Amino acid sequence: MPERAFGMSAGPTLPPPMADVGAPCTRPDQLADSSNAPLEPELEQQRAPFGFSLFWRTFFLLALLLLGTTLGWYQMFRALEYEPRVIDNARQIASMVNLSRAALIHSDAIARVSLIKTLAEQEKVRIAPREPGDRFELFNHTVLERRMSGEIVARLGLGTVVARRVNGEEGLWVGFSIEGDSYWLLMDRSRIGTLLSGSAWLLWLATLGAASLLGAALLAGYINRPLRQLANAAERVREGDYRQGRLDESTRAREIRAVNIGFNRMAEELSRIEQERAEMLAGISHDLRTPLARLRLETELSVPDAEAREHMVADIAQVDTIIDKFLDYARPDHVSLQALPLAALAQAAAQPFASRDDMQVQIDVAPELQVMGDEVELSRVLANLLENARRYGKSADSGIARVRIAATAREHGVTLRVRDHGPGVPEEQLAILTRPFFRGDTARTEATGAGLGLSIVAKMVRHMGGELTLANSPSGGLMAVIRLQPAPDGRPAPSTTRKRRG
Repeated sequence: MPERAFGMSAGPTLPPPMADVGAPCTRPDQLADSSNAPLEPELEQQRAPFGFSLFWRTFFLLALLLLGTTLGWYQMFRALEYEPRVIDNARQIASMVNLSRAALIHSDAIARVSLIKTLAEQEKVRIAPREPGDRFELFNHTVLERRMSGEIVARLGLGTVVARRVNGEEGLWVGFSIEGDSYWLLMDRSRIGTLLSGSAWLLWLATLGAASLLGAALLAGYINRPLRQLANAAERVREGDYRQGRLDESTRAREIRAVNIGFNRMAEELSRIEQERAEMLAGISHDLRTPLARLRLETELSVPDAEAREHMVADIAQVDTIIDKFLDYARPDHVSLQALPLAALAQAAAQPFASRDDMQVQIDVAPELQVMGDEVELSRVLANLLENARRYGKSADSGIARVRIAATAREHGVTLRVRDHGPGVPEEQLAILTRPFFRGDTARTEATGAGLGLSIVAKMVRHMGGELTLANSPSGGLMAVIRLQPAPDGRPAPSTTRKRRG
């Protein structure tokens, strides 16, 4: 199986200066085999699973708890306070009616008039004859009013009528009979206390519910604030800003303080390691290349055999290239993102291969399509992928590497596909092709790279905020799918700088 290490041979990997978009990169007859090839379907982009943030999870749980507590309090109040009071009021009203009825029964006509007057003046209870034409409104607007009316009727008998209004006059009216005569007993409603109506209860519950939701939001924000600060600090550390990534070590919460202290110590250690790595990389070029330069000079001067000298010089150049790969993989740097014409970059990357007989390159990229990226980084990505396709993506029947570069714009990004028609790679190796130093075939002596080519490509794409995916094409060959950020509205955008992290 052909090796897919993407290791580059000795020599420069950067393409020459950008060529004109319309410049041909292959001969027309060479494109005949691939120009009619159907556009490969895009690989399905992995989507993050849908879910609520921790803030909303905490908010919903607290809101559920507070609302449940409010409803439980309401039911408890009704069971332990309000309903017993309603029953007690019904008992008092029934007792008042029974006492009034007994007093009226055992009084003569003159004493009855005096008794009715005394009840009205001293007890604020008025007794009036009940006429057949009286218009009344029953005392049953709410659940508690119906409960009280039922208790009064149960104590006084089925003929009892409890009303809230008689002939337009408000009050608590109880209709009863004495020896065939019907009467109304009118009491001041203040004597039985205030029974909240259904709308009043709904208003109170709505107010308590709104207060519960507000309290849940405040509590959720307070609980999740340290975690949000930790996430922001981790993002800043990931970008390489160790100073701004520090967390408050004086917070009063013991657990949060311990987490903040541990995070700050970790950031300090990462900063130290980063500084040591920068110092090491600064010295590698001198410490390794100086002996290589002397060795090459000695080889040129002291080896008489021309063929042996040529092989030794090539080996030294290969070692020098491998050192470049190591440094390129390990070097932290900044990338400058700006709007780039993707078609022009593809043409420039393909131009060095236009005169080769063992390679055909077809470019299907709209001239106006632009992406956000670093010109040097993206050019190297395309050059590395094309060189790899030339070396390992040749068709078994023709021995020619036919490569297609295509790009499509989507709502959330631009998808760039580089596909060859070679043998591809085993499916089980696709997931580990970007692993540093991995080789698909370690026995191939032709492989002169360091095994870092694809790892470097993946890192370059990631530095530009993109994503690299590898897959075997359904019709054969390996397809590299690169998702990049689109330039706003396809027009040039101001350049931005991203911290390149290894």
